[in-house]
Amino acid sequence: MDERAFYRESQVTKPAMLNCPFCHSSQEYDLRWLVRRKLERLPRQADERDRAKFAKAASYMVLMDDKVACKNARCRRTFEISGIKTTAFLPN
Repeated sequence: MDERAFYRESQVTKPAMLNCPFCHSSQEYDLRWLVRRKLERLPRQADERDRAKFAKAASYMVLMDDKVACKNARCRRTFEISGIKTTAFLPN
């Protein structure tokens, strides 16, 4: 069974303060996150190995964006997101 069968997926945008490395301006950017929440029950077609995987599974978020464009009208250059964790575990 595929690991994705254990989760309910959705996309969320969350704000983050980032500094442009070119013009050094600080702006708030909306970053896209993929949220995977663990299901309450195991799917019916699961076997013993799937039950063991499901017991260890946890809810988490993964950052989908890796670059953003600067919001400064004079700069507008794209830069890589740094200083933000790319994965975050969620409480159950």
